[in-house]
Amino acid sequence: MGTEEMGIATAPFGRTGHQSTRALFGAAALSSATQAEADRVFDVIMKAGVNHIDVAASYGDAELRVRPWLERAPGHFFLATKTGERRAAAARTELERSLVRLGTDHVDLWQFHNLVDPIDWDTALSTGGVLEAAIAARDEGLVRFIGVTGHGAQVAATHRRSLERFDFDSVLLPFNYLTMRNEYYATNFTALLATCTERNVAVQTIKSCAAAPWGNRPHTRSPWYAPLEEQGDIELAVWWAMGQPGVFLNTMADTDLLPLFLDAAARFSQRPTDEEMQALLERRQMEPLFV
Repeated sequence: MGTEEMGIATAPFGRTGHQSTRALFGAAALSSATQAEADRVFDVIMKAGVNHIDVAASYGDAELRVRPWLERAPGHFFLATKTGERRAAAARTELERSLVRLGTDHVDLWQFHNLVDPIDWDTALSTGGVLEAAIAARDEGLVRFIGVTGHGAQVAATHRRSLERFDFDSVLLPFNYLTMRNEYYATNFTALLATCTERNVAVQTIKSCAAAPWGNRPHTRSPWYAPLEEQGDIELAVWWAMGQPGVFLNTMADTDLLPLFLDAAARFSQRPTDEEMQALLERRQMEPLFV
């Protein structure tokens, strides 16, 4: 394991051969950003040494905002995008659109976005589904690796099924202290992580700094959930997630909080105790996003 300029650890991103920073830039933060705002974010992540971008076709103009970054720093980033389409033809069209918007002839990782619904899952991974398009695109050199992502309390179990159906190169799913207190989720996450470790599948995690659904709270931030906002709280949450060997953390979808997240990732030393995390839950009145 190595370190980047400001200390964010790097690790092999599964079987891809890429040493990715353990904090990956989640480009959902750029969904409604201007190019000037996006370029300020570029300066932040470059200073932090981040070398992996995770974007999606459905993230507003994010693919367009990332394009100049790829031109300014050619070869620096491992580039991942996603498709929400479930059938091969529509997915292929979306991939071609993503390549044009990103200004590239290929992406490193193409992911099936939020593949959780049972009907969608069966459509995507059966004859005529997006999986066929992904394999063809890989054969043509348009994508190098294929992954699957998801949200919700069921996703760890669903990813386990997905890995039984196809040898995906990466998975992405929620991971934080509060979510892992759900016994069902924790059991499936632990089993999924074991399979991924055995098969050298990269494990990306999201929602490390989620505090609660917005509910009646005032909407003061851009994510669809209320995030932790104080440096000390973010540090505890990021350090807890980074304390799990073999996982990568996607940054949260808030550009103002991004420097705090990256600073915490750069200074990671050891995982907080259960007592520290329980105190955080109580102090910030944290609630699970998924039941």
